[in-house]
Amino acid sequence: MTKRGFPAAALTLLLLAGCAVTPTPFDRSQTGVIDTEGLTGITWLLDTLGEEPVLSETFPSVTFNDQGGLNGSGGCNVYSGSFTINGTQIYVDESLVSTMMACDESVMAQESSFFNALLKASSFAIADDTLSLTSESGRTLATFSAQSQNLAETSWVVTAFNNGQQAVVSVLDETTPTIEFTSETEVTGRTGCNQISGTVVTAGETISFDEFTATEMACPDIAGAMEQDAQIQAA
Repeated sequence: MTKRGFPAAALTLLLLAGCAVTPTPFDRSQTGVIDTEGLTGITWLLDTLGEEPVLSETFPSVTFNDQGGLNGSGGCNVYSGSFTINGTQIYVDESLVSTMMACDESVMAQESSFFNALLKASSFAIADDTLSLTSESGRTLATFSAQSQNLAETSWVVTAFNNGQQAVVSVLDETTPTIEFTSETEVTGRTGCNQISGTVVTAGETISFDEFTATEMACPDIAGAMEQDAQIQAA
């Protein structure tokens, strides 16, 4: 589930005019998760790839953890991998893996560019809740906004879910499942066909739902809609 609603904070790599910049080679023999303060435990929502803004209604993201792992959404597929840092230098391992769902051609092209940006990143900087990744030559590859950790009064669009068969699948094209946290303890939404409501409990990075109720409408015109409803509610 994804959310966007943050103004892109401007973040520019400032270089002295007229000076040549020679990037410092990344010394992988000394890499390790040295100091990840400010980088990890935050979901970073992609704002720009190079100079291009992300496509509307797509929500690529990345989350880094203190153990050197990363995961997120490419806008179509979910992915995971590992990274190491040395100061402000960063290296994303080439063993990045993702699901194999298909989306619109433009979304797939953006996702491919996003994954390439992660793999080509040489350094990172954080300022004003904005993360930037740059290449060895100092070119900005991508910028991100920090996603708020407060779920109350936020709305999300479900783009993929676990179908209970050890697989993460995309939602049906004809449906737009949503979930809305109306307060710190209450949640409502749609599973694509039916409406749902219930309670929610959050603690740190964990979340649990309880006391779910759902309408019992049928959607015969959308193949697989009822099955999707049940799977999303179970997830």
